[in-house]
Formats: sequence, C-alpha cells, structure tokens
Amino acid sequence: MIYMTDKLPACPVEITLQLIGNKWKVLILRDLLDGTKRFGELKKSVTGITQKVLTSNLRSMEESDLVTREVFPEVPPRVEYTLTEIGYSLKPILDSMAVWGDEYKSRLTK
Repeated sequence: MIYMTDKLPACPVEITLQLIGNKWKVLILRDLLDGTKRFGELKKSVTGITQKVLTSNLRSMEESDLVTREVFPEVPPRVEYTLTEIGYSLKPILDSMAVWGDEYKSRLTK
C-alpha cells in the first residue's frame, strides 16, 4: 500500500505523483471536491473513462486513503465515494492546476 512509509520515495514530489499521477485520478479528485458522488455520476462526469479504469482508480485511491467507499444494502446496490481528509487536502494543488490551465489557455488564445 502506498501510505506505508517504508515504501514511500524520499522525494515528496514523487510521492504526490504516485498518488495522483494520472489524469483519471486528478479528474476523479476534481469531481469529488464538490462532494460525495455515486459511481454512475463519476462515470458520466469523467469523460472518456471506462468502467474498468474508473473502478481500478477508485480502488487504488481507496487503498491510498484518498477516498472512502460506502455501499448501501439496497437493490440495486448503491455505492458512494467521498474524499477523505487526506484526499481533500489535495484541493490547493488542483486549484493551482486550474489557475495555471486558465492562464495557459488565455496566452494561447491571444
């Protein structure tokens, strides 16, 4: 598991990249910053992601303590995902990425 300190790289940037180093995880985090989402809601909002890839990324993020998964005993089953405190602590990084992306886009369109 990624959060075991004996397996973490020495470089803090590398640690962050291991946790959120693909576009899908960043987009999942972006969508969960607004609050708890059901699996189907995430599937719709993360454009282009397959069910298999979404499931894999959510499991990895759960193992890393970035998200929690709650299953409700209903038929059909309802599953909800929520950011943990650690997951939510990534908000300033995603906010900075959004600001940088807006600035980059505006430079290209001048």
